[in-house]
Amino acid sequence: MSRLLKIISGTALALSLGFGASLAHAADKDLTVFDWSSFELPDLLASYVAKNGDMPTYSIFADDDEAFQKLSSGFKADVAHPCSQMIQKYRDAGLIEPWDTSKITAFKDIDPRFLNSKIFADDSGVWYIPTDYAYTAIAYNTKEVPVEDVASLDVFTNPKYAGRISLPDNSDDVWALALLATGVTDWTKINDEQFKAAADWLRKVHTNVLAYWADPSQLSQLMASGEVVVSWSWNDAVALLKSQNFPVGFQRQAKEGASSWFCGWVKLKNGPGSVDKAYDFINAWTGPDAATALLKNVGYASTNAVEEAKLPAADLKAGDVDPISTTLLAQTPIDPALRDRMVNEFEQIKSGF
Repeated sequence: MSRLLKIISGTALALSLGFGASLAHAADKDLTVFDWSSFELPDLLASYVAKNGDMPTYSIFADDDEAFQKLSSGFKADVAHPCSQMIQKYRDAGLIEPWDTSKITAFKDIDPRFLNSKIFADDSGVWYIPTDYAYTAIAYNTKEVPVEDVASLDVFTNPKYAGRISLPDNSDDVWALALLATGVTDWTKINDEQFKAAADWLRKVHTNVLAYWADPSQLSQLMASGEVVVSWSWNDAVALLKSQNFPVGFQRQAKEGASSWFCGWVKLKNGPGSVDKAYDFINAWTGPDAATALLKNVGYASTNAVEEAKLPAADLKAGDVDPISTTLLAQTPIDPALRDRMVNEFEQIKSGF
């Protein structure tokens, strides 16, 4: 069974047994990792396993907001994997502490553009280690959807695909989509009129949506079944479907654009495990094995510019992480109050209001 098929099967089994996003995978009890699904990759953590004899213990979350709420409520872990727009909230809540970058061998190799924010690094230290990035764009069934139909984000409002569309159950991604569709390319500078236009567009799209997907394996199953033919998707689901030779395309160059994002690791305050193993872990994630493992297993790129540059251009293109010339709405940090407003509005839209 391939690694990607195992992800699909494992998630399906967990759901069928009634386990939710907190499903834990016990291994090395001295390090608890709070992560998205799909990243428990032995080849990504080869150096960690070689040194410590086992994988860390994992606890899984479904999205950034769930992760933050759980940690804010007292859940204990050593490291967590939020995306960049959440870091201000983690800092404001006092959940994290700075990393000692002298203990991170490849820190100097991280592309500086991913650290270009005082939210991530300031005079008090480096609070965030960006490690992985990819895109949110249009995934579509190439046998049922002509390429000209995905030349624009209008495909999501097209009545031809009513009931065969899926969007992420993720506020950041759906707002990135709606803002792009209504002409906004920088979400750090939006006014009330632009917010309303994007919300109105999402309400229009909502009537076409069959399901809001919770994770890439769920989306891949919806598309493989034929129920969904168009989705706003991360790279993961496309990689899963390609691994099974499913006819899927990934349109990252619609006329309005696509969205880019990056995630990384925070060191949680008062973690119950070993500080030394936390550094072994981040050294694995930023080290020489990371770029190949991320691309092969989940279709993501590494922020380690030195290692990423070693990957063949053909592999990057096949994984849909090669450079593209298009408008990109970057999911960079925004005012937490604006993000909370987006989350609340999205919940209203999903409820039909």
